[in-house]
Amino acid sequence: MNSIYDKLTTLDFVIVAGYLVALLVIGYVVSMKQRKKNETLFLAGNSLNWYSIGFNMWGTNVGPSSLLAFASIGYATGIVAGNFEWYAFVFLLLLAMVFAPRYIASKVSTMPEYMGKRYGDSTQNILAWYALVKILVSWLSLGLFSGGVLVRQILGIPMWQSVTVLVIFSGIFTFAGGLKAIAKVNVFQMILLIVVSLTLSFLGLQKLGGIDVLIAKTPSNFWNLVRPSDDAHYPWPAILLGYPVAAVAFFCTDQSMVQSVLGAKNLEQGQLGVNFIGWLKVMALPLFILPGILCYALYPELGSNSDLAYMTMVTNLFPSGMNGLVICVMIAVLVGTIGSSLNALSTVFTNDIYVKKINPTATIQDQIKIGRLTIAAGCIFAILIAVAIDNIKGQNLFNIFQAVLGFLAPSLSVVFLLSVFWKRTTKKAVNVTLSWGSAFSLFVGVLYLWIFPADKYPVWPHFLLISFYIFAVLLITAVIISLTDKNPEVNVSNETDIPKTSKKVKLLFGLLGLVIVLLYLIFNFN
Repeated sequence: MNSIYDKLTTLDFVIVAGYLVALLVIGYVVSMKQRKKNETLFLAGNSLNWYSIGFNMWGTNVGPSSLLAFASIGYATGIVAGNFEWYAFVFLLLLAMVFAPRYIASKVSTMPEYMGKRYGDSTQNILAWYALVKILVSWLSLGLFSGGVLVRQILGIPMWQSVTVLVIFSGIFTFAGGLKAIAKVNVFQMILLIVVSLTLSFLGLQKLGGIDVLIAKTPSNFWNLVRPSDDAHYPWPAILLGYPVAAVAFFCTDQSMVQSVLGAKNLEQGQLGVNFIGWLKVMALPLFILPGILCYALYPELGSNSDLAYMTMVTNLFPSGMNGLVICVMIAVLVGTIGSSLNALSTVFTNDIYVKKINPTATIQDQIKIGRLTIAAGCIFAILIAVAIDNIKGQNLFNIFQAVLGFLAPSLSVVFLLSVFWKRTTKKAVNVTLSWGSAFSLFVGVLYLWIFPADKYPVWPHFLLISFYIFAVLLITAVIISLTDKNPEVNVSNETDIPKTSKKVKLLFGLLGLVIVLLYLIFNFN
């Protein structure tokens, strides 16, 4: 059995059991209230305020993978993973200032519906199916896989058993309460995550003897965000060029992330929520990366098993009772990610496929029923994919995540950026990019991850650069198709009524941008 399981006491089990019961009660109460108000599960009745949106987006973003993977990278290479959190500011700004006002003005509930209003039914259909695949693979299955790795580390049971237990619990919760239940619970869960992770960093620093000892015991390049262009793991050109491709798709077009903003009371609350997640991301260093760096200084014997860094710190530093809390945090981040993903999956399938194509006269009860059936089917599919991902060898957890996102992202980023910034983009260009462009991108991804894996065939460029090259090819192709289209069907939406952004929102984004610039200056002179 694994060492953390051996350390669990009766108190730990009582804490975990109490926590699980509390989660299910919240899901049930919210579901009863929704039934009385005749609300659907999907957009929380447009009732979310800024902190619910911020915590919910962060909860969706911070899966168990973040806890494990950031600590793993911290152990192996230092703070370079901070780029994935702090560079995100640019794309959160893009979501808040450019995309969110358009989404909210168009009164849509899904991303395919938004593109359908611009380019018609065929675009909506292609994007709906693509969105379903993306949610199933990049959110549900990868989130579940990392949760399974955690449960396997804690309980020592096989992957298929780990993921089955996790998906059943997350599925029941989402099944009952939908987005409103997930948003309500995520506020509490994310505060718990902050407290537990900061405590872990504090106990690690205390045991080691403070920041000065930590800096003395780590290589100087551990504290640099920007790595040389020949760096084996995270060369600066790969992050500068490749990360934005995934980030635009992830923050600005992904149903699981954008859904919280679509459920906002109004545009300002949505924008303030996006700003809030930016501030939460500033905390990535003390919360997620520092435990890994502390583990490097305290337990260098881990060596290449850096994926164990977070749980090694927990096992060695937390007293009885705290281990139970850590398991609660793991369940919390998993329910946040899996719950939001299942909700996004059921929203897209119900609104864009069932209501649009199969049953246009569906009542709210019909929609809820189909949404719940979709959740059940998504759970089964996710278990199968998570077990398949477990067979990818030679890549660490975080790289698998970033690589999969990198191959799913290019076509989405091209289509959404062009449709917003270039009015000449035609329907044909959008549809070709979403269908053939996505197929090409996923084909390259399968070659990279399974058929000619990068650890055996070192001729591959960095996976982030591959993502950028695919993006560039698809962008040029889409522009050529648009310019040479004999019967151009261009964007048909009227965007004269886009709401204005308030001064408060602009000021807060200005402050956040200043903090990010300062962090990059501080962590590049070592």
